[in-house]
Amino acid sequence: MTGAAKRLLLEVLGWLLLLAGIAAIVLPGPGLLLIAAGLAVLSQQYTWAERLLDPVLLRALRAAAEGVETWPRIIASTIGGLALGAFGALWIVGPDAPSWWPVADKWWLFGGPWTGVTLVISCLIALGLLVYSYRRFHGKPEARAALEGRIHEADDEAEEQRERMRHRTEERRRKDEE
Repeated sequence: MTGAAKRLLLEVLGWLLLLAGIAAIVLPGPGLLLIAAGLAVLSQQYTWAERLLDPVLLRALRAAAEGVETWPRIIASTIGGLALGAFGALWIVGPDAPSWWPVADKWWLFGGPWTGVTLVISCLIALGLLVYSYRRFHGKPEARAALEGRIHEADDEAEEQRERMRHRTEERRRKDEE
């Protein structure tokens, strides 16, 4: 594969992952994880993506830590993940539309079996992330404190970088006015 083809392939993959992550924020799926993956791929070519990668990844880890803080959250997350899998199985099996279905049959379980496959994959990812989060953060306040410290450091670094950019912009504006 040539360098240009590899670059194009990575760029397309990065943007697809980023868009899928944004969609998964509101749809079933690991939104922040997909956004982080997209930024990781795009960071190979873009400095803006590299700057955003750590903050997004740290926020994803914070969400993972918060998701396993209490047993009700763990149970709710597990039920949600299993529900995704159950809906996926329903889509894969694809039963006929029930008699009470108020619209055209073509809108019953739209998307077909591939929608079911993506829901089952989302279920497996969600349950895998839940296990990972539980093992890394549940009952470990020191791990959560270390994560919060890293988030604070990243926020400070980002603020310093924004301040440097503002300063450079003001200097350029002053030079242009002279």
